[in-house]
Amino acid sequence: MKEVLGIDIGGTGTKGAIVDIERGIFVTEKIKYATPKPSTPNRVIEVVQQLIKDFNWQGKDFGCGFPAIIKDNTCYSAANIDDGWLGVNLQEFFKNHTGSHVTFTNDADAAAVAEMTYGRGKGRMGTVILLTLGTGIGSGIFINGSLFPNTEFGHLLYKKSVFEHYASNGARKKKELSWKQWGKELNTYLNHVHFLISPDLIILGGGVSKHFDKYGDYLEVPTELVAAAMGNDAGIIGAAMMSLKDTLQRS
Repeated sequence: MKEVLGIDIGGTGTKGAIVDIERGIFVTEKIKYATPKPSTPNRVIEVVQQLIKDFNWQGKDFGCGFPAIIKDNTCYSAANIDDGWLGVNLQEFFKNHTGSHVTFTNDADAAAVAEMTYGRGKGRMGTVILLTLGTGIGSGIFINGSLFPNTEFGHLLYKKSVFEHYASNGARKKKELSWKQWGKELNTYLNHVHFLISPDLIILGGGVSKHFDKYGDYLEVPTELVAAAMGNDAGIIGAAMMSLKDTLQRS
């Protein structure tokens, strides 16, 4: 059994668990802390250090899902996290503060990796998109089993802003929308995404996926649409999986 710590940093919460990679399940309880406001590098790293202490994971490799475009370990966007992360080499920063080699993956990509391996996307070919409905909207796209990384389909232009300001779970809470009202906004978004890439399967992830029965009836999209099997745990599991993959490649 291969066990790896996965940490998922989000705009609202930062959570982690030790993952059994072979089965795609937690071998510890999940621990969650509020993401600091403002979510500056120095404040977020304190939460990560606490999680490492909680799981007694000092000095070991681990994986981290991060809410940004990440290229060559550098943060290139900050829609749902403090602007102070822009331009930061995440791997160097975390190494200096934790002593560990950390593998970074866009948080929605990490969730998609887990869902494609153990969840509703398992064995599926063609174009599959996972949309994480949280503070914002993250997107992870697989094409014939291969990840197309760093997509930002939550930031498609809509009305006077972007879609995640209308169709994310964060928008639902902020505007105090009923499930029906929010479902209609989400339906508009999903049909726009379908128009752009014609996916064979759309998977709705994030914590709100467990409430699919409350808004699913308001969604009419001309392709297969399902709620994620792994819910809000997918990001942690995918982050741990990407860490193990990176470790094996470096060995």
